[in-house]
Amino acid sequence: MPVRSIVVVPHGALDSKAAEVTNIDEQIRKRALDMADTMYKAPGVGLAANQVGELLRLIVIDVVYPYAEPQDKKKNPLFIINPAICSSDGEVCKEEGCLSVPEFEIDVKRAACIQVEGVDLDGKPLRIEADGLLARVLQHEIDHLNGTTLLDHASALKRNLYRRRLKKTTRRFTDPSWSSF
Repeated sequence: MPVRSIVVVPHGALDSKAAEVTNIDEQIRKRALDMADTMYKAPGVGLAANQVGELLRLIVIDVVYPYAEPQDKKKNPLFIINPAICSSDGEVCKEEGCLSVPEFEIDVKRAACIQVEGVDLDGKPLRIEADGLLARVLQHEIDHLNGTTLLDHASALKRNLYRRRLKKTTRRFTDPSWSSF
């Protein structure tokens, strides 16, 4: 399957709410498999359709593969269409990063335990009870589907510092008069 490009801030798809998937067809399944290949290549533990520029409520997650020992590495992606958090409990604060917000990590408060409902690639209902890393990744990817990025969890100061650094980097690579050392 082809690897897709991951969009980064300030791409408009990252600030937009994704639409419900109403028809699970071969095109949706192909997009999902492309997203999995993209996630593994990045490498990452989760990817929302917004992150490849698609405004569809579709996520893929694999929290085991990236951390498995070489002899135990087996890809087992979890695809969820139209995921929604139906209950949550507790609170935990941990550092997060994001493929769409490169070189930026912050502590984010998330629910410690959650239940998520959605459907799989065959349209069968899913209900996932999660804690730990899986709960965190599910919440992070569902945030993307709602148009929320890691920057939205940051203080105004950290957001502005990141945006200034991003503008400076962009200017350096696109302005021929910018001298490099």
